[in-house]
Amino acid sequence: MQRAAGPEGAALAERLAAETEGEVLFDGGSRARYATDASIYQAVPVGVFVPRTPRDVETALQIARETRTPLLARGGGTSQCGQTTGTALVIDHSKHLRRVLAVDPRAGTAVVEPGLVLDHLNAELKRDGLWYPVDVSTSAQATLGGMAGNNSCGSRSIAYGNMVHNVRAIDAWLADGSALRFGPVAGLGPRERAIADAVRGLAERHRAEIEAHWPTVMRRVAGYNLDIFHPRSERPYTDDGSVNLAHLLVGAEGTLALYRSLTLALSPLPRAKVLGVVNFPSFHAAMDSARHLVTLGPSAVELVDRTMIELARRNPAFRPVIETALIGEPEAILLVEFSGDARDGLRAQLRRLVELVGELGLPGQVVEMPDEGPQKALWEVRKAGLNIMMSLKGDGKPVSFIEDCAVPLEHLAEYTDALTEVFRRHGTRGTWYAHASVGTLHVRPILDMRRDGAAKMRAIAEEAAALVRRYRGAFSGEHGDGLCRGEWIRWQFGPALDEAFRAIKQQLDPAGLLNPGKIVDPPKMDDARLFRFPPGYRTIPLRPVFDWSAWNVQNDAVTEATTPPGTGGDPTGGFAKAVEMCNNNGHCRKFDAGTMCPSYRVTRDEQHLTRGRANTLRLALSGGIPGLRAEDAMSSDVVREALDLCVGCKGCRRDCPTGVDMAKMKLEFTAHDKARHGHTLKDRLIAHLPDYARWAARVPALMNLRDRVPALARLSERWLGLSAQRRLPRWRRDTFWAGAAARGLATRAQVLAAQRAGQRAVVLFVDTFNGHFETENVQDALAVLQAAGYRVHVAHGGGDAAASGPALCCGRTHLAAGMTRQAEARARALLAALQPLADAGLSIVGLEPSCLLSLRDEYLVMGLGDAAQRVAERALLFEEFLAREAAAGRFAPRLRGAQAPILVHGHCHQKAFAAVSPVLEVLRLIPGAAPTLIESSCCGMAGSFGYEAAHQAVSMGMAEAALLPAVRAAPDAIIVADGTSCRHQIADGAGREAVHVARVLAQHLEAAAPRA
Repeated sequence: MQRAAGPEGAALAERLAAETEGEVLFDGGSRARYATDASIYQAVPVGVFVPRTPRDVETALQIARETRTPLLARGGGTSQCGQTTGTALVIDHSKHLRRVLAVDPRAGTAVVEPGLVLDHLNAELKRDGLWYPVDVSTSAQATLGGMAGNNSCGSRSIAYGNMVHNVRAIDAWLADGSALRFGPVAGLGPRERAIADAVRGLAERHRAEIEAHWPTVMRRVAGYNLDIFHPRSERPYTDDGSVNLAHLLVGAEGTLALYRSLTLALSPLPRAKVLGVVNFPSFHAAMDSARHLVTLGPSAVELVDRTMIELARRNPAFRPVIETALIGEPEAILLVEFSGDARDGLRAQLRRLVELVGELGLPGQVVEMPDEGPQKALWEVRKAGLNIMMSLKGDGKPVSFIEDCAVPLEHLAEYTDALTEVFRRHGTRGTWYAHASVGTLHVRPILDMRRDGAAKMRAIAEEAAALVRRYRGAFSGEHGDGLCRGEWIRWQFGPALDEAFRAIKQQLDPAGLLNPGKIVDPPKMDDARLFRFPPGYRTIPLRPVFDWSAWNVQNDAVTEATTPPGTGGDPTGGFAKAVEMCNNNGHCRKFDAGTMCPSYRVTRDEQHLTRGRANTLRLALSGGIPGLRAEDAMSSDVVREALDLCVGCKGCRRDCPTGVDMAKMKLEFTAHDKARHGHTLKDRLIAHLPDYARWAARVPALMNLRDRVPALARLSERWLGLSAQRRLPRWRRDTFWAGAAARGLATRAQVLAAQRAGQRAVVLFVDTFNGHFETENVQDALAVLQAAGYRVHVAHGGGDAAASGPALCCGRTHLAAGMTRQAEARARALLAALQPLADAGLSIVGLEPSCLLSLRDEYLVMGLGDAAQRVAERALLFEEFLAREAAAGRFAPRLRGAQAPILVHGHCHQKAFAAVSPVLEVLRLIPGAAPTLIESSCCGMAGSFGYEAAHQAVSMGMAEAALLPAVRAAPDAIIVADGTSCRHQIADGAGREAVHVARVLAQHLEAAAPRA
């Protein structure tokens, strides 16, 4: 695949496309998406190359050398100091070069390609009882190559060491194309031995400087590991004192060689773990206690401060977890973990922790977590620490530049007190978390880089450096040098060792081809030309269709001065600020069970990642995409292509710790795009389906001809883009509305009277899809509610009759097509019918997740007034309502025993709103039922998405990732899926019928309960 290059990169792109099998991405959008990592920096690369094979990397290196183009190796792009940004040819290893090449359980080693993600390696090692123990918080997206380049550490380094302690060998190419093996000095080849001799010579000549300047703390990752010949650390790089030349490349940030493969040292997987959460009344007490807690031999001691606790509470996914760890309102907590083979022994250590904390004057302040489930959930919150902190709204953000200074444990409390005072003097405060066990705390002062942030950053860095020197620590303790701390290498090691590093670079990369400007000859940390948000940063004035004002705020951690006009964000609501919430940490690159990000899981293309889409929008709005005017951003091909495969699953709404809601952002873009370019015939047919559904139901045979005549299906694909391989939903004459009068429904007056009388009463919102295509779902929902004694009123648009007048619609099809005016009209009609009922205290219950949950999501930002909020508070999915009523003792139908296993697939919007558990709860009311949730992401149908020919392959790829294999593996099970789209995808992909939970309950009804 090749994407067009500008004039400056055309020749390079042509050669790469002709001579390799890789993807050549030189268009403005791709270059812009790779311009950032998780740091504050931004530099548009020359181009992007995604190799398919190691040979591709070797060839790209040769072409770059011949064209004198700098190279920058990249994995997950999660570096926090700017290591993976630069005006070079970016080589992305993460898409294809991610194989486990060999595992030797007896030797305890694994050989991997550099693009392999840590969690994926550990998943494969688990069957052998092994793991790779450098467990960084970004383990779901961090690649092993990136971790080695950065000398990553992780939460359990007190027990297992850093990356450099767990690498046995590295196969790599030098800039001149030489393929070398870096490993133990005793087994080196001639070229490798010459390099080792040169480095040894430098170490011997600078022995005195190493003794004087090299930090003795274990956490130090600055410069090159020249001390492999004269280690000065608390922990040598090798246990036996031997020298391993591979350790020279660890932490070198891709400036010395390009990795081909890494040989890693594995560890036995602990059979058991216990966790004690120590609550502290003050931050100082937590810091002062760390040195005592480590004497118990824990495998981890991790900090969570008050700011992170409060931000975690605001996240619906994290709130219930963090609150299980708290006693009262602590200012800080320490997570103290013990691991090993014998659980009884670990419980004894946990008891000793409780005793020690009591001896330190804090009796009763330990939450004991001996069970794996609660531990895992809490560690996930801790691992998301960075992203949680970056969820602060407003222009002021926690900025990474001194965040991992490391000091000896005995000075940790003094250091943190002194640094807190530094922040106070500069009018800000810091957010703290991370590795108390080894004296490395991630602290980020909150600064506004659009205004005075750069000046404050420089001043704070200088004062922090003086503190580090006072306590004989390391200025760079974990996250490397990059653009952020490169200039401090000379300060840390002195001019003589800085020149020694330059000599190492000259020895291995004399032309300066590999990642220039890192470690050797770095720029100033506050060079505004490299900032993502430089002073004077502007975005285009934009009048959004949704209300984004919640993002247009200033957090209380920075100056309370209002944002000057034109200094960021649109003037009417903060859409740009919402986009800018993406901090590029790559949490969306994960592949574990969940929802984010389903299309990326299929394509593995940065363009189709939540981060990639957010970057595309941000750069488009600020004029940062080469060749694209900011004024054209919200109707451009660049943004349209990036958002094309966003299926609106809302997974990011729940999973993204910084709150990037790409589904809503896509709706915003679509409205602007369609306003400028107009709507296609397909857009109109899909959007207006609720408008003509009533008439189409009168001639279903005619409407269904498309799927009965193959030629018509082919024509629909050619003219409308609807895949001929898909069967469309079947129209029917016997819709719910056609027979509503005979269903025993209550009028509006009757249901209001029942509510006032304290009787069981509910309002059912029948959406277009269940009302016209799947009548059985509505009938069975009514049967279940009526059997349990509820008076049911079906909302409609006319009069006070039981079910007469026009059907109501949420407007979702119009929203998806960018027809916001029509969607608003639909929404207002629906709210007019529902508001009096909601105000009376009646619950509004819906069957289709995407429709009902629009009332709790999009309706609140459409300018619909207070009515939207009042209805949203009463809107529940069918299963949410029943679960609530059952818990209150008001819903207890007589049900027959389960006759078959039950598998449940959660609709994406159910997952986003934590509404999957209620499905399982109501199914468990069936005697003997043990419903199992399919651990799947999006089904891939996503409304009309999966019906479109252009999306057919990606749609099926999403389904085949987990959902369809699980369905095929359970031929005798009842498949429950509450989403219309999900049921169609299962039918198309697995040939199985999936049913709504209402149908399952109705099929198990034994007899009607007495009416209320």
